Amino acid sequence: MPIKSVTLDLDDTLWDCAPVIMGAEDRFHEWLDENYPQIGEHYDRDALVNHRHESYRLHPDMLHDFTYLRKKWLERLGYEFGYADELVETGFGVFWRARNAVELYQCVPEVLADLHARYHVAALTNGNADVHHIGIGHWFHFVATAADAGSLKPAPDMFQLALESAGVSPHEAVHVGDDPVNDVQGAAAVGMKTVWVNAPGAQWSHAGAQPDAEVKTVAELAEVLRRL
Repeated sequence: MPIKSVTLDLDDTLWDCAPVIMGAEDRFHEWLDENYPQIGEHYDRDALVNHRHESYRLHPDMLHDFTYLRKKWLERLGYEFGYADELVETGFGVFWRARNAVELYQCVPEVLADLHARYHVAALTNGNADVHHIGIGHWFHFVATAADAGSLKPAPDMFQLALESAGVSPHEAVHVGDDPVNDVQGAAAVGMKTVWVNAPGAQWSHAGAQPDAEVKTVAELAEVLRRL
């Protein structure tokens, strides 16, 4: 049967994620030093990262929700220095706005416009990027995060939400993403077809399901989808 739905990962599929996250952390720490210098005097950058990771481990049932985890960490940090929850919303907002200041790969707007015209298009992400804030939300018919699904990819929940939103069977849908396990094998496990975005040109080295197709960038999707 023809493909009716395309689901897309976001980070490292539509933009380069690492510089975005590093920039967001830098902006957050600048804000923290400017507004709460006593915290910076007590914790250097590395110690604060360790403090955050330690805080995340206190919430093992919420590891799929990075917004929740970061806010709980900010709350803990604030109470530790006598600020109660004063840091939470403002501090999270500083980080979140910078986290969503992404630089789309050059081909992305044209690709999304084309996909939107041809398929039911969904965004599926383990992170907390916001396609509407970024300015590409109008090209998606459906958006789901791990927080929405209650689990991280490669668990089936997010893929199943997307299938339900499109009203299609798994074999009528294709998932596109950069992560061999979270994207390719997660989607394959529910019966979807898969396209691996392999920008570095790496060799496939994972046991189990392999991608139905491989591309270097999403600019190649139109041709690949016609063949699936």
